[in-house]
Amino acid sequence: MQNRWRDDEAAEFVKQYGAQWGEDLARRTYTSRLLGAEPDLVLHGGGNTSVKGTHTNILGERVPAIYVKASGHDMAAIETDGHPGLDLVSLRKLRALDDLRDEPMMDEFRAGLFNPHAATPSVETLVHTFLPPKFIDHTHADAILALTNQPEGEKLIREALGDEVTVLPYIRPGFKLAKAVAAAYEANPQARGMVWMKHGIVTWGETAQQSYSATIELVARAEDFLAKQTAKPLKVAVQTPVEKARGRVTQVAPILRGLLAQPSGDQDRPFRRVILLPLTTRDVLDFVDSDRGRELALTPPLTSDHLIRTKALPLWIDAPRYEDSTKLRDQLSKAIQDYSAQYGAYVDRHAAHIPAGVGRFDFLPRVILMPGLGALCSGKDVKAAKITCDITAHTLAVKSRVAAMGSYEGLSEEHLFEMEYHSFQQAKLGPSAELPLAREVALVTGAAGAIGSAICEELLEQGCHVAATDLAGDALSSLVEDLRKKFGDHVIGVPLDVTDPESVAQAFSAVNGTWGGIDLVVVNAGVAMVAPLAEINLDSFRKLERVNVEGTLLVIGEAARHFKIQGTGGDIVLVSTKNVFSPGSRFGAYSATKAAAHQLARIASLELAELGVRVNMVAPDAVFSHGARRSGLWAEVGPDRMRARGLDEEGLEEYYRQRNLLKATITARHVAKAVLFFATRQTPTTGATLPVDGGLPDATPR
Repeated sequence: MQNRWRDDEAAEFVKQYGAQWGEDLARRTYTSRLLGAEPDLVLHGGGNTSVKGTHTNILGERVPAIYVKASGHDMAAIETDGHPGLDLVSLRKLRALDDLRDEPMMDEFRAGLFNPHAATPSVETLVHTFLPPKFIDHTHADAILALTNQPEGEKLIREALGDEVTVLPYIRPGFKLAKAVAAAYEANPQARGMVWMKHGIVTWGETAQQSYSATIELVARAEDFLAKQTAKPLKVAVQTPVEKARGRVTQVAPILRGLLAQPSGDQDRPFRRVILLPLTTRDVLDFVDSDRGRELALTPPLTSDHLIRTKALPLWIDAPRYEDSTKLRDQLSKAIQDYSAQYGAYVDRHAAHIPAGVGRFDFLPRVILMPGLGALCSGKDVKAAKITCDITAHTLAVKSRVAAMGSYEGLSEEHLFEMEYHSFQQAKLGPSAELPLAREVALVTGAAGAIGSAICEELLEQGCHVAATDLAGDALSSLVEDLRKKFGDHVIGVPLDVTDPESVAQAFSAVNGTWGGIDLVVVNAGVAMVAPLAEINLDSFRKLERVNVEGTLLVIGEAARHFKIQGTGGDIVLVSTKNVFSPGSRFGAYSATKAAAHQLARIASLELAELGVRVNMVAPDAVFSHGARRSGLWAEVGPDRMRARGLDEEGLEEYYRQRNLLKATITARHVAKAVLFFATRQTPTTGATLPVDGGLPDATPR
């Protein structure tokens, strides 16, 4: 653990934030980010920091204030408003109370905010309030948890850190913890910090640098102490190669993702799906393949702060049947059923402690550990799943370290439950509202073109996770680069040649290995040519046939196999064309091959309905571009059409606008909206064609 304080960086924060927020809060923001940037200290919204100062009210009066990190805010990227200000005097008066439940305590926090619209302060606000020092830091440092989560944890902490820290037994975060911390501080005011058993460490100082440096120094000493202990590492008889484990992920993930999907009661969207992220690092594989992996895994988390992401326990799969997919599915299904039953019994045992107005959470696991594979971590979207992954990786690493010293001892079941159903903890998960496709995964072929790129954007804007596929090259790379700037981990690029069965299968496997499965397949890849029938070269026709027909067949076929394995239905949308219904002169090869593709999709709607898969088509008229991305089809067709009509490019676009009933310019975004209509299942429809042409009577589907 390195001290990363730099005077010049601190000065930059003062320069940026000092005038508006004051120098103390500027430096508080700086050191909070330093702490948040260390995953061995805090993970994804964990920990909290504060600074005491003053606030100038509307009357111009300067009143004592405390600025405390808001609940759930990520310290790694925190801004100054991530430390809402509260009335320090009124909050300190609360110490006179004998008890204070969470709900009225929350009300006092909200009442004490200087800005009523500010984020809710941390559940540990009163800890920061009752402690006298100006700057307070609290983290869930791995090294501290490795020492405290052992049967003789207090003894180990005292050996590692000496008398410079006060040690408190575990107390549930809230009012009682705050009072105990204040009393412990007053009993030993010379201490530099305080360790809370099975929870974390608190340090303080009169400057931001002092409190931050105390955290780093004490945690570094704990790390050094751990490193010197007699090591009894986990024994791994046979190491699973990482590549073999990743291959198993692509096999297991779709099955598991389907089994983890919750029935929704909505006939159009019958499942609430999850995103599954794999952990197949060398360390994780060695843990699950070790002699004590199962024993250690099925122990409580390092700290109650992790419960909302991981649940109290993971699901462990004994001796997975990788060699037989049918037996593996049965094995996974039974394991999930058993886990759910056990979790339901756990909730029943403590149901009396569920806060009023809070319903029971689902009983499904968040973390699945499998020897020979590693871990699969679930979440409502890639962000939530990533947090679960990060916590799991740290949890297994710390438990391995503990095992090398002795035995692991976590929180009691009672303590786990009261924190899992703690209203403050659940509030960290943020608003419950989700975008329509937040839990969905889509694969889009021909994504680098005008229509394909617009479809990707539209789906991403609705929360979808999108695998943009196209031939490898600059067009696909630049698209993915542009999309990731806005949508981050919700988009990946996958090179795909739709005419190559192996390439198609590998693309589906790549998506399965990234997010666990696929729910929507948009068949958009296509090519065109212009020539009268009498002059069509057979090889050129076969090129169109390979992409437009065979490519459609290969992608739909692979999608069908995938949807059967996943078992939660799905959607296929084919980007067809108005030429299926109203072919154009000199456009026979394109019209014929697209008509064949269209017919394949119609047949797929018949064959796949029993799997809960809907297959629909959108039939656009001419689309020339989407922003800077030009249509490859119209790059091929446009010059001939311009020559035939004596028009330039602008004139040709106007010609197509004028020929439809609505005099509408058809855009790639219009096509994307049509795809979205089917993807969001607005109506119980399959086998249908939605024209996107402004109204062309002779192209109306019949």
